[in-house]
Amino acid sequence: MKLKWTDVSDIAIELAETHTEVDPQRINFVTLREYVIGLSDFDDDPDRCGEKILEAIQMAWMEELD
Repeated sequence: MKLKWTDVSDIAIELAETHTEVDPQRINFVTLREYVIGLSDFDDDPDRCGEKILEAIQMAWMEELD
């Protein structure tokens, strides 16, 4: 399954599995964007994301860890 920016929950799951050592509460948006773009299943325009999407991904990632 190819991930798009709108696949917030699926991206959060992948990030939680891929970056187990990272505390999503402490990550900045630049690094978060790089992590998402670096996911093997990610297939979207890297420039199509903004702060709202990154914030949603960050929140979903934190929820995934709870």
